Amino acid sequence: MVENYGYSYLLLSRITRSIGIIYITLSSSLYLSAIGLKPEIIGIVFLGAIAFSSILNLSLGMLGDRYGYKRILILTEFIAASAALILSITVNVYLIIIAIIIGGVGGAAGGVRGAFSPGLTALVASNWRDEKERVKKMSFLMSAASFSGIGGSFLLALRSYINNSIEGYRILYLISFLLLLISGISLFFVKENKRPRKTTRIMQSSSLKYISKVIISNSITGFGLGLAIPLLPLWFKLAFYANSFQIGLIFTLSYLTTALGSLLASKIKFEPLHVASITRILNGVFLIAMALSPWLSLAASLYILRGLNAGIGSPNRTAVNVRGVSEEDFGTASSLQGLATRFSQMSSGLSGYLLDYSLPLPLEIGGILQAIGGYLYMKLLSSNVKARSH
Repeated sequence: MVENYGYSYLLLSRITRSIGIIYITLSSSLYLSAIGLKPEIIGIVFLGAIAFSSILNLSLGMLGDRYGYKRILILTEFIAASAALILSITVNVYLIIIAIIIGGVGGAAGGVRGAFSPGLTALVASNWRDEKERVKKMSFLMSAASFSGIGGSFLLALRSYINNSIEGYRILYLISFLLLLISGISLFFVKENKRPRKTTRIMQSSSLKYISKVIISNSITGFGLGLAIPLLPLWFKLAFYANSFQIGLIFTLSYLTTALGSLLASKIKFEPLHVASITRILNGVFLIAMALSPWLSLAASLYILRGLNAGIGSPNRTAVNVRGVSEEDFGTASSLQGLATRFSQMSSGLSGYLLDYSLPLPLEIGGILQAIGGYLYMKLLSSNVKARSH
C-alpha cells in the first residue's frame, strides 16, 4: 500500500495556488502596460523577476535537503501571498515592480505554472520512490493545477466586467492574495518522508554528473521560453489587438487542454524520456507556427494544442530529471535544474526589444531553441536509459 502523506492537502494547495499565481502571471505584463510602462521596460521587470526567482529557488532547494521540503513550500507561498497583497493595495509604480519581482511570476505562463514552487518535485520524489508512482502523483498535481489555472485566466477575462479601470486589476490581486494564503495554510497538513542525512556540502558527484546533462538542455530551452512566453499575453494584444477577455479565454482553454494532457501522461506506456523529449520538440514547433499565423483564431488554436502537448510532457520530464540523482540530493538537484531554466529565461529582458523590432521574432527564435533543447534532452540522457535497461 502506498503511503498518502496528506496528498489531498497538497492537491488543495496546488489548486488554490494555481488560481492566484496564474492571474498574477497573466495580468502582470498587461497591468504594467496599463500603468504606462513600455514593452522593453516590462521585459526588464520580468528579467528581474526571473533572477530573483532563480536565486530563491536554488537557496530554498539546498535548505530543503537539510531541513525538509514542506517548510520550503510553505515559505514560498507566504512570499507570493505578500506580493499579491502589495499589488492589491499600492499605486506606487516602484512598489508594484518590486511586488512583481518577488511574487513568483518569473517564467512561463503555461498551464502547469501553478503546480510548481521550490521543493515540490523533491517532496514528491522523496515521498514516492517508485517512478511510475511519481509520474502518477505529478500528473494529478499538474492536472489539478492546470484545471485550476482556468480560474486565474477566468479572473483576467472577467476583469473588464468587474471594473475596466486599473482598479480592476487590484481588486483581483486581493483575491489572489487570499488564495495564496489558503495554499500556504494547506501545506501545514502535508506529511513528509524522513529525510536521509546529508553527507555532502552540496551534492554527490554522481548526482551532479547526471543533472549537468539536464541543465544543458534546460538552459537552451529556457532561453527560448524566456523570449517567447512571459510576454505572450502582451504579444496577443500587440499582434492581434486582442482584449483582456479574449486573452483570458485563450489561456483558459490552454489550461484546460494542459490539464487533460497531464491526466493522459499517467496512461502513456512509452519510455518517459522519449515522451518528454518529443513533446518538448513539438512545443517549439507550435511556437514557430503561432508566429507565422495571420489570424488570432489560428494562433490561439495552436497555443491551445501546445497546452495539451505540454501537459503530456511535463510529468514525464519531472520523473526523468531525478532518475540519476541520489535521494539526499533531490532538493539541490531540482533547484539547480530549475535555476538553469530560470536564469536562461532572463532572455525575457530581450523579449520586449524583439517585440518592438518585429512581433513574430520572439516566438520564432524561442520555438527554434526549444526544439533544439528537446533534441538534446533525448541525446544526452539516452545513455542512462540504456544503462537502466541492462
